[in-house]
Amino acid sequence: MASTSRTRTGRGRGRGRGRGRGSGSSSLPPPPSTLPLIIEEFFIIVYEDPLVKKELPKKFADYLDGQEPAKVYLRAADCGPRLWTVEVLFDGQGRMYLDKGWEKFAIAHGVDFGWFVHFKYEGDDVLTVKVFDGTMCRRYYYSDDEDTDDESDDDVKPCIHPL
Repeated sequence: MASTSRTRTGRGRGRGRGRGRGSGSSSLPPPPSTLPLIIEEFFIIVYEDPLVKKELPKKFADYLDGQEPAKVYLRAADCGPRLWTVEVLFDGQGRMYLDKGWEKFAIAHGVDFGWFVHFKYEGDDVLTVKVFDGTMCRRYYYSDDEDTDDESDDDVKPCIHPL
């Protein structure tokens, strides 16, 4: 009887039939081709010598088209405010590389073969970096050096990976 009274009063009609609500407008996001290209995060896997220049994804280089920086500043996600200055190379064929300065960053963070390095573009040429080791587990760092990178300083002050 309860089901007949619902039918008679009109309760429950239209539910579960996929008709949507309101004037028939869809709540689906627009198709990807109509969305603006925003590249905030990407990663590289270290397949070659971890201390030589690293190529960044072409899609990220394309995103920066017309605003190609001469330098970027890397900040380890858990290593304080220190910024590592890294020169950027563009090869004229749309490829972008982290060059001079990458070696210091890689040594300080112990980057090695097979490691996964995640970048998040923060704007103003700053990239926040998370490093994952060969087990694909994230490495956490801390630093007792609160100064920013000094380009005249030739020694590498590593972030320390707690055991």
